[in-house]
Amino acid sequence: MTWAMFMDAASAVSGARDFVGVTAAVLLVALLVNVFARHRRRELRRAVILYLVYALGIVLQVVAARFGPAGGTQWLGILTDIVLGLALVHLTAIVVIDLAFVAVAIELPTLIVDVLVGIAYCIATGTVLSMHGVDLTSFVAVSTVAAAVLTLGLQNTVGNVIGGLALQFDGSIEPNQWVQLDNGKQGKVKVVRWRHTLLETRDGDTLVVPNATLLQSNILVLGKRDGKQGPHRMWVSFQVDFRFAPTRVIGVVEEALRNQAIPNIATDPPLDCICMDFARDGHESYVIYSIRYWLVDLAKDDPTSSRVRERLYAAMTRAEIPFAIPMYRTQVIADSQDARRESRVAKARQAMDSVELFRPMTPDERQSIAECLVPAWFAPGEVMTRQGAVAHWLYVLASGKAEIRVQSEGGSERLVTTIEGPGFFGEMGLMTGESRTASVVAVTACDCYRLDRGTFEQVIKQRPEIAQEVATVLAERRVRLGLVAKRQSIAPGMEDAEARELLKRVRSFFGL
Repeated sequence: MTWAMFMDAASAVSGARDFVGVTAAVLLVALLVNVFARHRRRELRRAVILYLVYALGIVLQVVAARFGPAGGTQWLGILTDIVLGLALVHLTAIVVIDLAFVAVAIELPTLIVDVLVGIAYCIATGTVLSMHGVDLTSFVAVSTVAAAVLTLGLQNTVGNVIGGLALQFDGSIEPNQWVQLDNGKQGKVKVVRWRHTLLETRDGDTLVVPNATLLQSNILVLGKRDGKQGPHRMWVSFQVDFRFAPTRVIGVVEEALRNQAIPNIATDPPLDCICMDFARDGHESYVIYSIRYWLVDLAKDDPTSSRVRERLYAAMTRAEIPFAIPMYRTQVIADSQDARRESRVAKARQAMDSVELFRPMTPDERQSIAECLVPAWFAPGEVMTRQGAVAHWLYVLASGKAEIRVQSEGGSERLVTTIEGPGFFGEMGLMTGESRTASVVAVTACDCYRLDRGTFEQVIKQRPEIAQEVATVLAERRVRLGLVAKRQSIAPGMEDAEARELLKRVRSFFGL
């Protein structure tokens, strides 16, 4: 055996020994990834592929050393060592970046990781070549010429790569941020890759934007100010007839929308209503308003605006402020107002007939009250009455479901019971003038009618004995609800005593 053949065989045996250590390292890293970072299996797969190529190189070295010509394993050994170096770099990157950094809550951008790994690849390759006595000067020269040729032929691709690096290093956009492009399209940044950036739209689509395009155009990062991510301002517009003063419209809208928090809307800064402009068409007669609110989760813009419109419609309906209607429809609507009023009174009368509070009254008395009831529509989540407030009216719940809640001195709120239409609530404010003892919150859309003190006072003064009958109904209701909340049973005579006390307070309040 010649000296060259001996050296080839020795090199092959040395490579076979290293193979055992590399195999153990691959198995250890694979175990750690499967236990602590299963989502990083893709990176592990690349390392395993490099390991298999390295193993194949070891086998080829052994075969060449045994059957090949003398010195035939030199370049095969160099290539095998280069692959070994790449595999070790990749395994190290997995341990440091995907396991150690993640454990201490450090997450590097994808492109920066790729650049670091690429630099480590170059260092490992240069080290292997230097160890084998290869002239790196000529190797670098050839690599530079090849890189220049590729750059000239792939200018667009290189521009996208440089754009991706620039976006990552200067932090212009980051994953999970919402951005708006020059064409108006919006999307959440999923990942910034070498050639392009992926944006996920609200339509369930993915928008692929070349990085060079992002660098050359204006990008609006939604909800970001002073380097911090926050809510994004949204607008909901509506129109109201000139007959209603802007001061009143704005007051009604802001009170209704601020009264109870709306999901996904920030409380600071608070939402507000703005008088934007007056109609300029010449043949229209309305004022333009906009509600400004601050959206927390930008993915739910339309559902949140829908909730705002629900509250807006409910508030305007209760205040009897109609939305603007084109002038050419005015005559048609005026002709139908009587029919709509008759329908409203009939619906209110039907709700009253189903409520126990009004059963002691005669049909004529119920009809006179039904004609004076004021519609009050509530959207889901709205506070219908608030504990501690003073209001001399009651609500007739025609349809819908609401919760009766009581707030303790500590500030916690407790659910007492639920009420479903047809029903009523707020009766003590009407009958005795006392403040609300509980809050009532709409669970579903609630169609209500409001009975004011003046209307009820006219009826009760014409026939004072109604007070006795109504007091009896209210006493039964109060005792039943109170004891249900306390989980106690009704004692004999409890309802009669409550009825006498209520009757006394009703007579005092109405001056009977």
